[in-house]
Amino acid sequence: MAEQITREDALTREGHRHACHIMLYGDSSAKLFGKIPIKHIVLMQMRFDGLLGFPGGLVNPSEETLEAGLIRELHEEVGVAVPVGVDNHVSSCLSPSCPRLITHFYIKKMAEPELKELERAAVATATDHGLEVLGMVRVPLYFLKNGGGLPYFLSHSFISNSRAQLLSALQSCGLLSQGELEKAVRQAQQMRRTHSGDPH
Repeated sequence: MAEQITREDALTREGHRHACHIMLYGDSSAKLFGKIPIKHIVLMQMRFDGLLGFPGGLVNPSEETLEAGLIRELHEEVGVAVPVGVDNHVSSCLSPSCPRLITHFYIKKMAEPELKELERAAVATATDHGLEVLGMVRVPLYFLKNGGGLPYFLSHSFISNSRAQLLSALQSCGLLSQGELEKAVRQAQQMRRTHSGDPH
């Protein structure tokens, strides 16, 4: 479990590196197969190392604000300028997997056309496409038979604490209920055990 600290405290800690990442999301009227409501678009990305994570990266607070660094990283990864302010900041944590790294998490709601344009630009113009970023990925927030949808998605491998950030954000933004999230996590755990051959 990542230890949370304040944004101000994070910036006073010497000898730490800082990474800023953001969940971009919005409402959607689309339906899968014409009948299953998509409801929301939530963007993540497949990273160069095969792990799922949020757009963003390392920033240097001695040369730029956290938000300016995140905007720069976003431009490299999604190919368009996305304004990000302090009001989009959600949490700062000491990384559980990387010593002396502080992770800052942001959330920004966008309109569906803006998100679609961002997805297009991520392929067409982003300098990191095919290199550090293998592609943008939408998080399926629905449930299908046999664990399809969100449970299967959660059974994949995520970088650092991004899986926990996703689950927390889905609840705090009201995109899924506590019960739905618990069901998805439970099914995902069962799938991981099944895939690994562990019956327990």
